Amino acid sequence: MLFHVGYPSLPNRSLNPPFPASVPISSAVDFPPTPPLQDYDEYEKQQKLVLPTHIDGAAPIYPLPPTPRENRVLPEDLKTPDKHVERDPRLIRLTGIHPFNVEAPLSELYDEGFLTTKDLHYVRNHGAVPAVEDPSVLDWEFTIEGMVARPVTLTLRELIQNYDQATYPVTLVCAGNRRKEQNVVRKTKGFSWGAAGLSTALWTGVTLPDLLARARPLRGARYICFEGADRLPNGYYGTSVKLGWAMDPERGMMVAHKMNGEMLHPDHGKPLRVVIPGQIGGRSVKWLKRIIVTPAPSDNWYHIYDNRVLPTMISPEESADLPETWKDERYAIYDLNTNSAVCYPAHDERLAVGDGLYKLKGYAYAGGGKRVTRMEVTLDQGRTWMLAAVSYPEDLYRLAPDGEVLYGGRLDMAWRESSFCWCFWELDVPISRLQKAGDVMIRAMDDAMMVQPRDMYWSVLGMMNNPWYRVVIHNEGNTLRFEHPTQPALIPGGWMERVKKEGGNITNGFWGEKTAGEDSAPAQEAPATEISMVDEKVSRQITAEEFVQHSGEEEPWFVVNGQVYDGTKFLEGHPGGAASIINAAGQDASEEFLAIHSENAKAMMPAYHIGTLSTPLSSTSAEEEEAAAASSSSVFLNPKTWRRALLASKTPVSHDSKIFHFTLPSRTQTSGLPVGQHLMIRLRDPATREAIIRAYTPLSEGSAEEAGALRVLVKIYRDGKMTRALDALPVGHAVEFKGPVGKFEYQGAGRCVVNGRGRRVRRFVMVCGGSGITPIFAVLRAAVKEADRAEAPECVVLDGNRAEEDILLRDELEAMERRGAAGGSSSKCRVVHMLSRPSDEWAGLKGRMDRGLFEREVGKPPVERDAMVLICGPEGMEEAAREAFLGMGWAEEDLLFF
Repeated sequence: MLFHVGYPSLPNRSLNPPFPASVPISSAVDFPPTPPLQDYDEYEKQQKLVLPTHIDGAAPIYPLPPTPRENRVLPEDLKTPDKHVERDPRLIRLTGIHPFNVEAPLSELYDEGFLTTKDLHYVRNHGAVPAVEDPSVLDWEFTIEGMVARPVTLTLRELIQNYDQATYPVTLVCAGNRRKEQNVVRKTKGFSWGAAGLSTALWTGVTLPDLLARARPLRGARYICFEGADRLPNGYYGTSVKLGWAMDPERGMMVAHKMNGEMLHPDHGKPLRVVIPGQIGGRSVKWLKRIIVTPAPSDNWYHIYDNRVLPTMISPEESADLPETWKDERYAIYDLNTNSAVCYPAHDERLAVGDGLYKLKGYAYAGGGKRVTRMEVTLDQGRTWMLAAVSYPEDLYRLAPDGEVLYGGRLDMAWRESSFCWCFWELDVPISRLQKAGDVMIRAMDDAMMVQPRDMYWSVLGMMNNPWYRVVIHNEGNTLRFEHPTQPALIPGGWMERVKKEGGNITNGFWGEKTAGEDSAPAQEAPATEISMVDEKVSRQITAEEFVQHSGEEEPWFVVNGQVYDGTKFLEGHPGGAASIINAAGQDASEEFLAIHSENAKAMMPAYHIGTLSTPLSSTSAEEEEAAAASSSSVFLNPKTWRRALLASKTPVSHDSKIFHFTLPSRTQTSGLPVGQHLMIRLRDPATREAIIRAYTPLSEGSAEEAGALRVLVKIYRDGKMTRALDALPVGHAVEFKGPVGKFEYQGAGRCVVNGRGRRVRRFVMVCGGSGITPIFAVLRAAVKEADRAEAPECVVLDGNRAEEDILLRDELEAMERRGAAGGSSSKCRVVHMLSRPSDEWAGLKGRMDRGLFEREVGKPPVERDAMVLICGPEGMEEAAREAFLGMGWAEEDLLFF
């Protein structure tokens, strides 16, 4: 059956509003006006328990949604911010437990038919799902603002009562559909969608032309921006499309509040979303709060740094330093490209060899309202092609009588030429031909004669992947076994992974099959040379027993990728201090080293390489590590063992910074972190499960004053792998810590230890920028606590930021100044703020921290050499400070960079 027609046993919820006059209608039918909606109970009463019917009472000829399942909140969601969302357990999670990004198993999606239930509809969530309680649904507000003559604020109640409703079938497709194929060739910045990142539903709401007609966009307006209620690390999710498209009824854009006749499911935008037919799903903003008419495209972070196809020669590493490239609208994705997939035979399906026919089946879609006009199938890798039959269930809705109402919205599609839904294709092929073929490949063509390309266009985000879809046929005696290109997420399987593991070159133009004269070495990786971390002249074999004997401070040996390194020569020169190497002694440090260190650090490794580990190290089990973390030890941190604490809460302290509160295993435990040192935090990438490790200095003290807890101030960076992962972490989740690490420790009364050597300091100059205040603050707090002592050092803090709202720990710093003045001495603590982008009201210093500032506020080094400069901030600021202080006569050993 090419499409499913069924009658749902669920409320119709038809409000039967009158028809609009904004689109051609051959004959109008009068309906009684919608009763006023006072509250949710009345809204529920108006939901009719009747099936959709033609205007003459006959059964509809177009497909209706399948009956949805009764779902519940799944156990894995109970400890996430999405604990209020009921979900179908069949959905495949692509990014771990949270956030929720899923697709259906391909066969089940196809079997459900033309329309997809909310149960199997794909979901792309960047963060937590906003919780909207049913009684408050009708009071949900959104605005139309910007370059409009009449700004509008509407509730959902007013949208339903005062505007004409429409119902259209629309297929939504994630721009990452089929991305797993690109990730196998070379890892992109996106997680691994399979071929089921698309779904179709009936959407009911108000068309954008009708809404914009009331607001009346002004001359010069060219774009319409949308913003949702989902608060994310880089602000609320938002994007834009061209205003001319939004004003065109042929484009079918709408603000929807129903999906398949029901109120929107939370994962799909409850209570209100945008639906942009024919364009990538990322433009259809969920949980809609704002519509802004503008002269230029959206400047929202997610519009600029998501949903783009950058030139194929740009690598993920290079893309991090190309802000202007990301902002180039030529690379923004709007209309979908033409694409298709094979659904039957399914992956790993087996077919008995015989004389009959096998029906190949699949889907196809095009973008921008275009129609798929041709589906072609080849069994000989493109030498010859066969035409498949194509079915367009969307066209059945065009046959509905004039005045048809479906789920409370007019079903008026007869006049519209645009196609916004997937179609299905079939082809009967003799099994004997399949037996002789090595593979099945397909391609689609749209009505602009654009055809799917033979080869992949790899790009840094892995989007819009649409080369020919290839299914390999394995002839296994009396059975044929079919193998799809990939399986979604981390699910193993697929001919692409198999070919790559076997050393085949997927990008050789022959799908990894070796050709005459071809080197068997894989060539699909980027043309970048891998940095060797071994000394090729070293052939020594080192047993585990010998390795353990050299795990002390005198000869700290450690292992990376099975190779043994002696860190003795680098104890003094290591930027993180000798403790970083000593703590790794006697351990396999592969994960930590590779997660933290730069390419430059890797290039230095051959100088410390002494041999290969010949026998494996014994490892501590996860249960033993957990037991150690939860032990009765009075100190939480351990320099050699990762220990777990639970995320208790997140407290925003600025527009892009939060304090993360963690609960230690025991209420009486202290962190054990010396003043001036740091701890390591380890998380797992939700998609790849690779370790993400970074060093932080917590706000909480390592003493008994803050036993049982850790507080860490974190600035959330838009491209920060750790900070974004940490911000997305649900409360109650475990996080791993290790430490202490660092080459500096303040012991009190002006005594310090730097790289194991003691020194006395009478003055600290503390230079910081942004979140670089945190290690500075720890030392400042300890020094100011003893301000009434003669030995206490004087502290001057030079804190640079962009704007006043970026100043972190401002209240605490002011308190330090007041405390530093205790005993009549105002010289113990002084804080100077400088802003590079101040407001007109800012009365403090303006500009960037430079030598002029340092000369005025600090001056030349004292003759006694009893002062130190502590520096922490962005790389550019640190380099500028180094150059300035060295130029003023300060010695390199008096400058400490955290």
